[in-house]
Amino acid sequence: MSAVKDIYTGEIISWVISKTNDNPLVMKTIKAAIEANPGVTLILHSDRGFQYTSKEYVREVSKAGITRSMSRVGRCIDNAPMESFWSHSKDEYYYDHTFITYEELVSGIAGYINYYNNERYQWKLKSLTPAECRNQAA
Repeated sequence: MSAVKDIYTGEIISWVISKTNDNPLVMKTIKAAIEANPGVTLILHSDRGFQYTSKEYVREVSKAGITRSMSRVGRCIDNAPMESFWSHSKDEYYYDHTFITYEELVSGIAGYINYYNNERYQWKLKSLTPAECRNQAA
């Protein structure tokens, strides 16, 4: 799974699930983030995974006008907002469920992200949901 999180609202603005962790997965996620935010200049922070340092990624992100930001080597704390989402999604949803099919997994994750964006109150947002934070900022 690959996802993009809005650092201001905490909202997951795009996500894609794939059976392989590769460049096409990341590029689909980036494309979805761009389509979900037309006219917005994006700054995209990532870890230093091979997908985010590949020539294809650098070329496509630059072509889209996205500013890249990367964690320092060995400093996962630099990507804390995204790492926090991964931790919450596993603790609050994934570990408590068994998925028989790939479709069940995708459907379940979609439901969790909907919950995360629209129902899950976040302390750092002064007990607002990400969607409420976005609506207040608009």
